[in-house]
Amino acid sequence: MAQRAIREYDGKAIFSKHWEKYFSGFHYGFKSVLVTSGAELKAKAEEHGFEWLKQEPLVAKPDMLFGKRGKNDLVLFKTNKPGDVTLADAAAWIDEKMSHTTTLLSGQHGQLTHFIVEPFTPHSQEQEYYISATTVGEDDVLYMSAEGGMEVEEGWDEKVNEVHIPINMSDGDIEHAVKANIPSDIPEANKATFASFAIQFFKFYRDLNFAYLEINPIVMLDNNEMAILDLVARLDDTAGFMMRDSWGAIEFPTAFGMEDQSPEEKAIAEADAKSGASLKLTILNPMGRIWTMVAGGGASVVYADTIADLSGNVSDLANYGEYSGGPTTGETKFYADTLFDLMTRHKDAKGRDKILIIGGAIANFTDVAKTFTGIIQSFEEYAEKLKAHNTRIYVRRGGPNYEKGLKDIKEAADRLGLYIEVYGPETHVTDIVRMALEK
Repeated sequence: MAQRAIREYDGKAIFSKHWEKYFSGFHYGFKSVLVTSGAELKAKAEEHGFEWLKQEPLVAKPDMLFGKRGKNDLVLFKTNKPGDVTLADAAAWIDEKMSHTTTLLSGQHGQLTHFIVEPFTPHSQEQEYYISATTVGEDDVLYMSAEGGMEVEEGWDEKVNEVHIPINMSDGDIEHAVKANIPSDIPEANKATFASFAIQFFKFYRDLNFAYLEINPIVMLDNNEMAILDLVARLDDTAGFMMRDSWGAIEFPTAFGMEDQSPEEKAIAEADAKSGASLKLTILNPMGRIWTMVAGGGASVVYADTIADLSGNVSDLANYGEYSGGPTTGETKFYADTLFDLMTRHKDAKGRDKILIIGGAIANFTDVAKTFTGIIQSFEEYAEKLKAHNTRIYVRRGGPNYEKGLKDIKEAADRLGLYIEVYGPETHVTDIVRMALEK
């Protein structure tokens, strides 16, 4: 399971989209906006449907994949007293926070760029609860507490009840297990309501392919009105290809303090999200001379380590990533096009040849010939550019139909005048790195 974090705003939007289906008997009034400046917030307030931004007291906070925003003094819920924040206050606060570098208590630092703004929800501490779910080992685990808020992590073992739910447990047994583990300090009058919500929350978590989902706190108001005050969510990335409609236009942002993805990395990430295969790309050094197109996550680690070890200069390694899980010919060509475009943008500063490692172990089910067809199609488009950079190509691959794949890619490279050496599973998986660097 590949877990990818999403913004609080997007997590709440998924709740809102599916609320009627999953949370029978409860109401959630989704009012939330995601903005990147005070001016954008003010402009949003002029749009139909967002009049509440001018009519209700507001709460504003960064929405950039980091927690403990309250402890970092990054939640605006009052100017003089709770619930007195106006649209103008929120816009000015956002602009001020964006005007300088922010350093968190954890030491992370960077620029704040995205903020979530919502109505202020008056409530008491007794109305706050905690609920989350994630996968631990072979089971899903549901966590519940009568205490919500920042302090729930203090004394976790005493405050939080855990329910381990095997993947094959029946709906009836899940309901029984949840009801049997409702925290004893939840008021008797609210236990049945909380249990009902918890059962539906878990089904929502599992059906929507969340890898982690936490509401802290969830506020239970009168008449079963629910307020999601703070939310953390990660999605199971491997399910993205079949969840596009259910998740909607989800963004997987870079975490606060980290360098943003390049357009090419974003393009591969978007292709990955739409595919049942795994397509990953990280640019380590766009000026590097050794580029890799490796099948398999484990193999990509081994190749990267070997290149760093044998080259003697880790900055020679330009990229890290993988294409695996049975990508189509078209997906493989798109991945190769992206890679070849990047590697032919800059001459090596020392005038050396560029090296392309097309590596992989022995595929379990990926048809090697089909994926190599995508690479060959890309060769045909980028052959002249690859030759202009004196690119030497080294291939090592095994798996279904690998003989045809190796034969086809050798013939294509020879026809196009590209330097290529091709090896099958008789050659050690990373020996082509040594061959490339010794030449």
